[in-house]
Amino acid sequence: MARPVKLPAIVAAVSAVIVFTFAAARGEWENPKAKQPPRAKPQRRSAAEGLPPLPLPATPLRRSEKKREPAPPALVGMIQFSGTRFEVVDGSRTPVHRFPTTQIDIERLMNHANARLKIRYRYAPTSLGGFSWDPREMPVLYLTGWTPLPNMSDELVAKLRRYLYDGGTLVLHAQCGRPAFVESARPAIASLLPNRQLAPLDTDAPLFHAYYNIDRMRVRKNDEPFKTMKPYIEAVYLGCRPAVIFSPIDLNCGWDVENNPIEGGILYHQDDALKLGINIITTSLANFQYARAWGTQKVYHQQGDATRDQLVIAQLVHDGDWDPTPHALPNLMKFIQTGTTLNVQFKRQVVDPGDPALFRHPVAYITGLRDFKLTDAQVTNLRAYLAGGGVLVADAAAGMTAFDVAFRRELQRVLPNAQLASLPLDSPLYQMPNKVRAVEYSPLVKAQNAGLNAPALEGIKIDGQLAVIYSPLSLANGWEQLGFAYNRGYADTDAIGIGVNILSYALTH
Repeated sequence: MARPVKLPAIVAAVSAVIVFTFAAARGEWENPKAKQPPRAKPQRRSAAEGLPPLPLPATPLRRSEKKREPAPPALVGMIQFSGTRFEVVDGSRTPVHRFPTTQIDIERLMNHANARLKIRYRYAPTSLGGFSWDPREMPVLYLTGWTPLPNMSDELVAKLRRYLYDGGTLVLHAQCGRPAFVESARPAIASLLPNRQLAPLDTDAPLFHAYYNIDRMRVRKNDEPFKTMKPYIEAVYLGCRPAVIFSPIDLNCGWDVENNPIEGGILYHQDDALKLGINIITTSLANFQYARAWGTQKVYHQQGDATRDQLVIAQLVHDGDWDPTPHALPNLMKFIQTGTTLNVQFKRQVVDPGDPALFRHPVAYITGLRDFKLTDAQVTNLRAYLAGGGVLVADAAAGMTAFDVAFRRELQRVLPNAQLASLPLDSPLYQMPNKVRAVEYSPLVKAQNAGLNAPALEGIKIDGQLAVIYSPLSLANGWEQLGFAYNRGYADTDAIGIGVNILSYALTH
């Protein structure tokens, strides 16, 4: 019977985050999965007799001839690297695949997903050299192996980066958890998205709850007994979606590790891996239109103008995902400009919380998806900013719990003698220019709390005025109006109405 353990009990660190090491020495290692060939493609035969169609002459279709069916659309492109290298084996120069891989896992996953989700998709082998780089052709690229990843040219890296920004998703997993793949995958991902953070997904991430609710997973190292752990996947976010999904543990969908352990390997139980794989497919499909829309850049058309006595918002940077909703503020500013008498300049200034330049801005905005931590200098500067009359607007992007926990913790450091409190319906913030009484929430919030229809903002007052305004349910996803399926927040119209009120209050009090 599986017994629960913490992650460090079954794996050890590979870098600053996680490393998988094994007793097996480095060197040649045979992957038993590689000996399992892909299943032969189904052959369809006509049930009709061998009668020629009219008019004659024509060639009869014999009963034994294959009848080709239209192929289902490709959802997943399995990346294969061509070429060989030579090694000396038993004194002979022997060709070896440049990057060996297997199709056993993706083949089983696609069959299982089609049956479970009632969809009809396929995977297709592809190469980076021959791929069109259009996510509409293949929304997901899949890469797996157990040897180091081949180096990619700068041109290929640029094309793959563009594919991700255009809405594609890249999924990587280490066959059998092999460290050679893990250690090469991290710098490869860093080169793709150098300004984005590869980090573990929090357990409340949609990927763990999209179809199956996955709270624990069974994992096996070598032939040791199965142990249970929280699901572990690393990801890089573009917007609020995981654009790069990386598992340093084998997402084992096609190998019965329960009855056939792999020496020198660490693999999830097949049943658990299939559930996680279906969640990955579900989120990739659900996020596709959002991802396509998010990749269209919104421009602050007054970004280069000299600052006048108009609204310029300081967006605070931190060591988490600090900018998951870049389209939110420019979209909100358009509504403010057309619906209020405020003089709005379309400009966002990215500011470090510890920078004295923060004091030039009447309003500061902070958001994110993950945990973050402020330095002591940032805490001190932000405390002085609020005491001097600045207003901090905070928003948990997509309603993510990790940011909520981090923001409350860090705010306690900034204002140790103050507490966030729910804003009552008679708060001035809810009065002008929009009178807010009842609000509509996103479908995900309504599914979890059907009776919720009141706004749920919190705040801290200094000298009788709100100095901190915080929404633990997302406003910015509604400001963006991109239709993010996993938004835990306000419906678009009410998010914009509340946002207009927040900035109007901040500038007039």
